[in-house]
Amino acid sequence: MREDRELQEYRDLLQAPSAFEEGFDWKTVVGAVFIGFLMMPGSMYLQLVIGTGIGPAARWVTIILFAELAKRAYSELKQQEIFLLYYMAGAALHTPFQGLLWNQYLVQSDAARMLGLVELIPAWVAPPLDSPALLERSLFHRDWLVPILLLIGTQIITRIDQFGLGYALYRITSDVEKLPFPMAPVAALGTMALAESREERETGWKWRVFAIGGMIGLLFGGVYVLLPALSGLIFTEPVRLIPIPWVELSQHTEAWLPAVATGIQLDLGLLFVGMVLPFWAVMGGLGGLLITLIANPILHRHGILQRWHPGMRTVETVFANNFDFYLSFGIGLGLAIGLIGFWHVAKSFRGGGAGSRGRLQDLFRPPPGRGDIPFWISIAIYLFSTVSYILLCVWLVPGFPVIFFLLYGFLYTPILSYITARMEGIAGQFVSLPLVREASFIAGAKYFGYQGIEIWYAPIPIHNYGGATVGFREIELTGTSIRGIIKSEIVVFPVVMVASLLFSQFLWQLAPIPSAAYPFAQELWHLQALNQLLMQTSTLEGDSPFFQALNWAFVGAGTVLGVATYGVLSLFGLPVMLVYGLVRGLGQSTPHGLLLEVAGALLGRFLFLRRYGARWRQYAPVLLAGFSCGMGLTGMFAMGVTLIHKSLSRLAY
Repeated sequence: MREDRELQEYRDLLQAPSAFEEGFDWKTVVGAVFIGFLMMPGSMYLQLVIGTGIGPAARWVTIILFAELAKRAYSELKQQEIFLLYYMAGAALHTPFQGLLWNQYLVQSDAARMLGLVELIPAWVAPPLDSPALLERSLFHRDWLVPILLLIGTQIITRIDQFGLGYALYRITSDVEKLPFPMAPVAALGTMALAESREERETGWKWRVFAIGGMIGLLFGGVYVLLPALSGLIFTEPVRLIPIPWVELSQHTEAWLPAVATGIQLDLGLLFVGMVLPFWAVMGGLGGLLITLIANPILHRHGILQRWHPGMRTVETVFANNFDFYLSFGIGLGLAIGLIGFWHVAKSFRGGGAGSRGRLQDLFRPPPGRGDIPFWISIAIYLFSTVSYILLCVWLVPGFPVIFFLLYGFLYTPILSYITARMEGIAGQFVSLPLVREASFIAGAKYFGYQGIEIWYAPIPIHNYGGATVGFREIELTGTSIRGIIKSEIVVFPVVMVASLLFSQFLWQLAPIPSAAYPFAQELWHLQALNQLLMQTSTLEGDSPFFQALNWAFVGAGTVLGVATYGVLSLFGLPVMLVYGLVRGLGQSTPHGLLLEVAGALLGRFLFLRRYGARWRQYAPVLLAGFSCGMGLTGMFAMGVTLIHKSLSRLAY
């Protein structure tokens, strides 16, 4: 693969250390409880209100708090201890029981009623529509017992599974093939900023940059999150100086941009994200957006985007255009991305790949002190988890052909995972083939007589473990032993499960989900339900709405255009990131969040990079981490005040 200069800069940000430590101690255990019972509810609340949880902010808030406690105990957190807190916070924010809140909405949604699927959603997904569990908004009802037990079981398998094929591929691509993983240093640098000693903070740059980002996050979060939350407790309507989730402009531009969803999302965090992302990836997305702005009016004029009509807002416009054109066209573009990924991997094999290759013996002789588990155990974990998923699927969906489950787990998953691992290691790109899962479901219905929608909710063994290799590389770059990661997983799992169940119930009891109390969910969940359930109609008898929306000519056009665009841009020697960004952006892009990302990319490239030089590559992720921390602090405060007020208002005096 042709070397890309920008990727080379990311590759050289950080080198792996020669010594490793576990970093697991009593601070880690206390951190797990703190994250689960204080950070998780804030993240869940913000996810429903503004569409993004606390995310990285929870990690930085936790680390800073424990660093200050350690300072007052005349101690300091080691870099490995900080990374374990960072790692556990990320694991804790994947709140599994919040998925049950989505399931209860799906059963009661207008989309399910419109498509006639209410009675077909299985009881192991959510209780039936007439269940007292839904009427009382209670997860502690016997009708939720099977969905909860199934969720816990799959979560246990998933936690074990992450040390299976993903870890084995990391050993192959990193230890044997010596691939550079250019994007891994970006995530590792933020934790290192907080690992500086007091003397280093006085003379170094990381803490100063982090503090600047934190103050910006506090100021913006006060306006964006805190003001609406506090004013909503005092007045009948919250005061929003900045609209959430975006400023809707579609009805103002429909006269000269028909069938185009327009608006702007004024989340300042997107500006910092644009500074961190590779410049040409953002520019590629912008190019795809501009093409979409030109193409949609033309497609509407020629009767292709026929379901759009004046007066539609963003959600309605996106769904109508998806049905008419972009569902099929997007499948084609995804196939093009997959073909490009296969081509790159084939070229890397032919050209010897990036970097100097190691020896096969390195697979069984990892660096000392890194805490590696034996390679054969990781393969055994992969086999165990795959067989477990297959047995669950056979039990839950007995009418679906077993041969598909075997092909998913033992053929498709390892091949695609290895291709993705190599692409992540060489170019920082994730490879996916669109709708393979969906196409196999449709084939099972068409050629093997399966009818129903249970298969769409089953834990089928289609996974792409290639992305996990980047996480293991981040662990290595911070000098953290994998044994410490395993211990932290054992501690954080029960905390996450208990806290997620309790706070999911608490949020549902405060108000129906979605409702005006949770504006983002109220705005977008309907569109998400329509898209999800439309696809599920493809495995039912009769004229499915999915097949009405599927147009193979548009699929072919998307594939040909995606491959041709890649070929033309590569012919002129343009950066790899631009190629991927543009091909992906040729789908139905909306400008709502992209505009600030582009502004951030331009500022980073033409202002800060020129002023600070190559050091800006290190400054940007630390600045984003600080901003996320500041936003998280305001979000946590807003969530705490809101939940306390609503809890007291429910008490009878």
